[in-house]
Amino acid sequence: MVVAQQQKSGTFQVLVGKIDDILQYAIGDPMRYLANWGRLYSLWPVHLETACCSVEVGAAAGSRFDIERFGALEAFGSLRACDLIIVMGTVTRKLAPRLKLIYDQMAEPKWVVAMGACSITGGLYFDSYNVLRGIDDIIPVDVYVPGCPPRAEALIQGLVLLQEKIRRTPSLSGR
Repeated sequence: MVVAQQQKSGTFQVLVGKIDDILQYAIGDPMRYLANWGRLYSLWPVHLETACCSVEVGAAAGSRFDIERFGALEAFGSLRACDLIIVMGTVTRKLAPRLKLIYDQMAEPKWVVAMGACSITGGLYFDSYNVLRGIDDIIPVDVYVPGCPPRAEALIQGLVLLQEKIRRTPSLSGR
């Protein structure tokens, strides 16, 4: 009886709304911070290598630059365990459905880095009949790393920018 009277007056509704805000502030924000912190430093990449940019990824993984310091681990065997795809080099019309398939097989949340002029704009082969003028028509790109080929420092800077984007993600779902 008391609850019904409070619901008619609207005070019960306000109380539930305030409890929701308190729970979001007390539990939701720290959980989002912890989930995003874990995602920041455990990026598992899939490398789609079709051109000379792959040499720069190898250099970035070497001892001089050591990309693992920034949380990007070496390539893994299963697409379902990876959450980052680094597209390097020319993507042709024949390769585009396979790129989409790889992207679809990855677990959520997933991020995409387009590395090099060929994957961003088609590069030197932009006027060819079978080369795509950027992969952003096929899959959504989070970070662009320009250059032909981009240096290892540019890839590291792109990963740092991706980490900043992940850090600012407002939801636990990662997008």
